[in-house]
Amino acid sequence: MGKKKKAKKITARETTSRKAEHVALVVEGGVSHHSTAGFASLRFEHNALPELALANIDTSTFFFGKHLGAPLLISSMTGGYDEAERINRSLARAARKFGLAIGIGSARQALENKKYHRSFSVVRKEHPDGLVFSNIGGAEVASLGRRGDIGSLKKIIDLVEADALVIHLNPLQELMQPEGSRDFRGILAGIETACNELGVPIIVKEVGAGISRSVAERLLNAGVRAIDVAGSGGTSWAGVEILRQKKDLRSTFEEFWDWGIPTTEAIRSVNELRTRMTFGLIASGGIRSGLDIAKAIALGADLAAMAQPLVKSLADEGEDALMAHIEAILTQLQYAMLLTGSATITALHKQALVSV
Repeated sequence: MGKKKKAKKITARETTSRKAEHVALVVEGGVSHHSTAGFASLRFEHNALPELALANIDTSTFFFGKHLGAPLLISSMTGGYDEAERINRSLARAARKFGLAIGIGSARQALENKKYHRSFSVVRKEHPDGLVFSNIGGAEVASLGRRGDIGSLKKIIDLVEADALVIHLNPLQELMQPEGSRDFRGILAGIETACNELGVPIIVKEVGAGISRSVAERLLNAGVRAIDVAGSGGTSWAGVEILRQKKDLRSTFEEFWDWGIPTTEAIRSVNELRTRMTFGLIASGGIRSGLDIAKAIALGADLAAMAQPLVKSLADEGEDALMAHIEAILTQLQYAMLLTGSATITALHKQALVSV
């Protein structure tokens, strides 16, 4: 037998370069799932007698004890390279203006060196009183767990003074990634250790392939406080990585471009666990409008999250366009609430959706 090939060690420089590539590909477009998240196949029953004025509509909510102006999370996107500081500054300013939650991109690079720490810490600086999430990959958590070093994750929590830590699961993306991990053992054990040792709520999310009910149940039993289903129908991170492969290798992986659980299906199935467990439920994956947010809430989500549409607005037209885009999304949410007779987010949770 030949010698076992050692896994390639990823350097800080490679991590930084990959982050920049990811944002560029997402902004350029052409990396969406070909299948949908499922929101277009659902409609609300129209209420012709809402007995409400638009001024009566209250989009505010609470999550992890913090007041939010609307149930929208500017989802984890970037950090750890030159341009990321500007992007995260603008996203954080938008979160502060509208009272939204915000997450940073994977802070793995911040554990490797301090060069781009400001690209992460800028979020709390610009959004001092808001709900802010740090972020790290499940593979890194497993590795730290095997070394007995979960405590080092406190560095990335302290870096952004985070209210919670997001651990993202992405076996599909890693398999498609030229330099990705091929070993997914020990992740659940690492998550459980993080839940017990870090002193902040742990959120677990996917990155576009969805979380099933059975996986969610295992995570919640380990101590996870919130699940972001991050289903298929939005950006295909498998697609992003396929485009990063050499052209002659892409056909090997293209069958997996649309792999995953549609977002609406994932929300419904994970929400079924709330009859016997208390946890936060976040919907992401293909959410593009305030109407999509309203549907996600009616399906059972507490928050809806998006990243690509907002980063694209910022990249294409600047910070003012980003602010206008979010304002339009929140207006759409208000209109959906009025047209269903829902004065509050609590009332919106009770609205039925019909398949079309």
